[in-house]
Amino acid sequence: MSSQRPDEGNFRYERPMPPPPPPGYHGTTGYTGPGSTSAVISRSDTRAVFGQVMFMVAIALGFTAGGAYIGRDLSTGISFVAWGGAFALILGMSFARKAQKGQLGMVLLYGVALLLGISVGPAMAAYASAPGGGTIIAQAAGLTALFIGGLGAFGYATKRDLSGLGRICFWALLGLIAASIIAMFVAIPGFNILWSVIGLVIFAGFTMFDFQRLRHASEDDAVMIALSIFLDVFNVFLMILNLLGATRD
Repeated sequence: MSSQRPDEGNFRYERPMPPPPPPGYHGTTGYTGPGSTSAVISRSDTRAVFGQVMFMVAIALGFTAGGAYIGRDLSTGISFVAWGGAFALILGMSFARKAQKGQLGMVLLYGVALLLGISVGPAMAAYASAPGGGTIIAQAAGLTALFIGGLGAFGYATKRDLSGLGRICFWALLGLIAASIIAMFVAIPGFNILWSVIGLVIFAGFTMFDFQRLRHASEDDAVMIALSIFLDVFNVFLMILNLLGATRD
């Protein structure tokens, strides 16, 4: 089950106006677009924002793990309600500016993480109770770390503008969600594996894009970027876990 992302309204572009500044230019303070040699945000500020975002992502993952433990014995219906609550919080954070930063933003971020953990609790319990299930979960976690670390490092370091990739991935994700809904009513052979493979390709693009956003982010952007990266990690983990589980069946 993929979780909707908050990025669609948050792409930041500069439209050329006379006199036309380069993308990312803000007055006399410098150019912040990909490939720039001078940045509005100093390196020390960039490191501080990076540390803040990754700290929030780590805490959010902790809430998800706790939520999975809390929800391990819940029914499918309650799990779906928890997922719906997380989706509602994501929408609220996407459209309410006050919910995108500060203490309120962090509380909502951790609320999303907790509810998503609760929503996958029964599935995680089923994996853990199956023969070799604990090993599959550990392998999925390790592969997720490699996936996010490698692609995130590329996105953070590349000088190429990945905003176009972010748009493509967003529409591709909507298509995958639509296909998932159709698959609930129409049997599609091998769709479970196909869904995970396509999803991993989509979230590979999202991961690179989000880490490039992180490189040029200010402190006010930290909560929303942390939410995006958290959702990358969460969905990648579930898709890898699904693939590993399918190979064991």
